[in-house]
Amino acid sequence: MSITQNKVVVVGGGLMGTGIAHAFASSGFTTVLVDSNEAAAAKALAAVAKILDDGVRLGKLDAAVAEAAKSRLTTQADLAAASAGAALLVETVTENIAVKKQVVSTAAAHMLPDAIIATNTSALSVTEIATAVLQPERVVGMHFFNPVHKMKLVELVRGIATSDETVAKTREYSDALGKISITVNESPGLTTSRMSAMLGNEAMWMLQEGVATAEDIDTALRMGFNHPMGPLELGDLTGWDTRLSVLRYLHSTLGDKFRPCPLIIKMVASGRHGRKTGAGVYQYDVKGQRIPGSGLKASVL
Repeated sequence: MSITQNKVVVVGGGLMGTGIAHAFASSGFTTVLVDSNEAAAAKALAAVAKILDDGVRLGKLDAAVAEAAKSRLTTQADLAAASAGAALLVETVTENIAVKKQVVSTAAAHMLPDAIIATNTSALSVTEIATAVLQPERVVGMHFFNPVHKMKLVELVRGIATSDETVAKTREYSDALGKISITVNESPGLTTSRMSAMLGNEAMWMLQEGVATAEDIDTALRMGFNHPMGPLELGDLTGWDTRLSVLRYLHSTLGDKFRPCPLIIKMVASGRHGRKTGAGVYQYDVKGQRIPGSGLKASVL
């Protein structure tokens, strides 16, 4: 049986879950997106449809292919019901170890006996999450990057019990999505999150100190290092609440070099989480487009 005949369950209808569900449905997998919030699930379906429709409009995707992808994606509020007969679970819920353990424990009881249980965590312990299931060797990290439909990299993260067979099967899924995967031994922040967190944190320290404007800091990284986005733009996209959670975890595990910049703490406390709240380092209009010249100024920090 072809791997694309397998049923895939994606848990969490946020930005990452939406992107991951789109990737699997577009690659031929029967995909169920689980979210207990009906509004979030509906928003996710609409977002996937927009990505597909934009592909058709730009001539990158055949209309029939787009419609087939839409037909393969459904939503479900009940995790247990959705997990029945699934060969792969990818959880993308909040970065809270207790919540993730509850999700994988519930799903594992209903999935196929040899199903793979993957977590999209960017910082938490795959080994600890795996303690919630009877066969921890089936648990692996599958860390995607945002926006999923554009970013090629997937980090496959080995917990202490993750088997070679699980890593190999998960790589098959990654290959089927057209992604490039790397294997990472479990470590706080993996490879990319660790480097990105430090870069974004340092950029915020520079902004707080008035070294340069937000726009110029981002321009420096785009033009000087050929990064597709500056670190402050990326933080707004990722969400400074998420970035702060990761930094606090890295600070507790790897030491003071990851101490969160006070400006990040201040922004999160004031609700400036980034694009999703309409304001972060920059401000955004109702369509999510950045408002020119809206970067935070050192004089008001």
